[in-house]
Amino acid sequence: MKDFADSISFLGQWGRFQQVVFFLLCVSLVPNGFSTFTLVFLTDVPGHTCVVPGFNLTEHWNTTIIPIKVVNGKQEQSRCSRYRLDVVRNLSAQGFIPGRDVNLTELEQEGCVDGWSYSKDIFQSTLVSEFDLVCSDEWKQPFTATVYFIGVLFGSFFSGQLSDRFGRKPVLFATMAVQTLFSFIQVFSTSWTMFTILLFFNGLGQMSNFVAALVLGAETLTGNVRVLYSSLGSCLGFAIGYMILPLAAYFLRDWKSLMLASSLPGLLYLPLWTFIPESPRWLLSQGKVEEAEAIVRKAAKWNKVKVPNIIFQDYSGHETNAQPKEKANVLDLLRKSSMRATTLIFCFVLSTQSLYCTGDVLRNTATGTCTTVSRVGSSIAPFVIKLNTYILYLPYIILSTLAVVAAISAYFLPESFGKPLPETMTQMHKRERFKCPCTGKETTIRLEHLESPL
Repeated sequence: MKDFADSISFLGQWGRFQQVVFFLLCVSLVPNGFSTFTLVFLTDVPGHTCVVPGFNLTEHWNTTIIPIKVVNGKQEQSRCSRYRLDVVRNLSAQGFIPGRDVNLTELEQEGCVDGWSYSKDIFQSTLVSEFDLVCSDEWKQPFTATVYFIGVLFGSFFSGQLSDRFGRKPVLFATMAVQTLFSFIQVFSTSWTMFTILLFFNGLGQMSNFVAALVLGAETLTGNVRVLYSSLGSCLGFAIGYMILPLAAYFLRDWKSLMLASSLPGLLYLPLWTFIPESPRWLLSQGKVEEAEAIVRKAAKWNKVKVPNIIFQDYSGHETNAQPKEKANVLDLLRKSSMRATTLIFCFVLSTQSLYCTGDVLRNTATGTCTTVSRVGSSIAPFVIKLNTYILYLPYIILSTLAVVAAISAYFLPESFGKPLPETMTQMHKRERFKCPCTGKETTIRLEHLESPL
């Protein structure tokens, strides 16, 4: 079978068509970078103390009713307790002075039964101050991010399979719509429970959009442009998004305004449907030859190049003569030893920013599966950070150790630089295996003849 890249080589690598696809897919990823890290600002914990109702207390008692505690070697007011208000009122009425007439360490304390007063030095409001995610409900603050990444986990897994079945383009725009819609509805949340449920559905569309755009671009573009998009272009759009986020958070100091800023730009992406094509590689893998040729002929028109009479020579131009569809599912990632090793290493390394080297028929499922596993790490990360409460440097030890192990594991992945992109599961199974540094043994199996160097 003639390689896809060779079949469309007459288009060139960097014509108007490729430039439009490259740029628009990068732009479509900007909201991903913005919204992924929005929770850093939305769930910020402002300084807070117990509310003290406006009783007629003396100045001495007004300034000492909140206990002083030592935190990390520094004295600060307690965030979750106060001296019992009825006792303080009685002592104040009798003219006792705290610290002189009354030993404060012997006074009974109580929780913040009247709520909390939050500092507005940095933010006017956050989810923490809006729904009182402090003290006994402090666990809800990191759990909010966990719910979000669990949504991303499920979205990555199912969107990958849906994309392999129904196409890259429909899933790309469907997940963009989900992300935009639920981000907007979250603004009207009346409780933490309502917000987190909506946040879960928001997460369903978040990384799914990224994966679909990554695979769509990698399959549509060829040669050095494909490498550039997969390694830099897709990440560039994501990076621009989270570069804009701090600027937006600086000017928008309340959580609802920041959520609106995260959701409304999604409406601007609706017109992109006209300009972003379906993946021709995926269409060919589904036997939809005429649709694939139509996209390539449109690209040729944009690039102002001549089109050969038959673009894909192994097909007659009719779907009835096309090669049969290759059926595959997520379990195929684990059946063969070569695929199993690559899949497990990718899942561990969390390498969702690189193009997963499987055939067209399973590429988005594979990428989505690796992204799914990576979200497991994201889901527990908020709680890992909280371990500094017990041992200050424990989160850094855990994260750095895993990073070193992941870097070593990446050595055992098959090399893809300067090699053709596999089109089928069979070709993936026949990739060259790695050389074990321990035994020195090397098993090499030649890849089927694919002429394109990239």
